[in-house]
Amino acid sequence: MRRVIMLNKPKGYLSARSDRFFPTVMDLLPPELQDLHLVGRLDLDTEGLLLLTDDGMLDRALLLPERGVEKLYYFYAFGRLDEAAFAKMEGGVMLGSRDNVSLPSRARLEGYTTIGACEALLPPKEHDHLMKNAGRPVTRGYLAIREGRKHEVKLIVKAAGGHVFYLKRLSIGGLTLDDRLLPGQWRYLRDEEIELLTKGTG
Repeated sequence: MRRVIMLNKPKGYLSARSDRFFPTVMDLLPPELQDLHLVGRLDLDTEGLLLLTDDGMLDRALLLPERGVEKLYYFYAFGRLDEAAFAKMEGGVMLGSRDNVSLPSRARLEGYTTIGACEALLPPKEHDHLMKNAGRPVTRGYLAIREGRKHEVKLIVKAAGGHVFYLKRLSIGGLTLDDRLLPGQWRYLRDEEIELLTKGTG
């Protein structure tokens, strides 16, 4: 019987089996789950929904770009990004070169705040420097992509004029992160959740 778990990945953990310098998401799991493999990756400083399984076909169903499975992220970015900037994100942007363009996505502006108001989310190494400009604007928003390129969300927002400093994955396909899971906690998916996760992936 296949096993699939959702993990609320905290910041500061690598999406890897092992690493010489950083803790990994495997350090958050008990011995009986150490044989599971990751379905995709999240950056070291990114939080949220991460799946692990012993079902190799699930990787294929969720990760192949042609499957078009949507991943929804919530972000905070330095700068005041307006509706035109969000429209730019949705239309597809260059990710470093003319032949590397993101697929169209869904983007939504949630609102604005300031650096001082989200002090707890600031990168620790930059905290003191950033707080010298505590009134600087910050944009909050959502971005849903159908690919999984390295740093894609950050690069899309950057192309629209912002700089992401907080990022959390909220959902994959029809599956949403369980809001009862604290960072670092996990649980098994129920059969109906697995069915919801793979629905429409072909």
